[in-house]
Amino acid sequence: MVETNDRPILRATRLARRFPVGEGVWALKRADLTIARGAFVLVTGPSGCGKTTLLNLLGGLDRPTRGDVEVGGVLFSKLNESGLARLRRREIGFVFQFFNLLADLTAAENVELPMRMVGLRKAEAAKRTTELLEAVGMSHRARHTPFELSGGEQQRVAVARALANQPSIVLADEPTGNLDSKNSAEIMELFKRFNRGTGQTFVIVSHAPGFADYADHVVHMKDGEITGIDHRGGGRG
Repeated sequence: MVETNDRPILRATRLARRFPVGEGVWALKRADLTIARGAFVLVTGPSGCGKTTLLNLLGGLDRPTRGDVEVGGVLFSKLNESGLARLRRREIGFVFQFFNLLADLTAAENVELPMRMVGLRKAEAAKRTTELLEAVGMSHRARHTPFELSGGEQQRVAVARALANQPSIVLADEPTGNLDSKNSAEIMELFKRFNRGTGQTFVIVSHAPGFADYADHVVHMKDGEITGIDHRGGGRG
């Protein structure tokens, strides 16, 4: 089993995923991974090696063919779909390559929505939204819709949205894939700042060169399997 250290917030055990295409495709053959609370982890490997499949399973966006995932001591296999959705809303934040902001909502409304979905009062949600947008440098664009924002600005809003419910874990799938090098570095610096400041765990899928410098641990994947892990100490930031 690949481990980051002894205090896990997230654990995957014998995780595998087969998609029923033709005779069946094993997108993930086996993954054993334990991630500590407060770790900053980069998952890297060539395209098609199973990185996104692994991240979707870790976040409860997909169910494994074999194996199990545990977050904060709760096994996904013990949860029905509504229970898994509740856990995702409270414990896991997601950042995607294509931002996935709701086009008809302003930046502030996109950030506020997850908090309202878990029952936070509007005044409290609005206050935290203001704080988060300020933290990611987007308070001056709070009333703008996604179409009025650049790619880098949209991703900053997406980061704020992912952090809205103060999740234990933030999972990011190629979060800088549509950004230039300057905006990519700024997003990674944001991730690292929140990781250091809040103790939240970050797991980031990327094959971008140089991103390993930010990570405490780098997980290497190939052909649907974890092939090793590099422990790098505190990382940049």
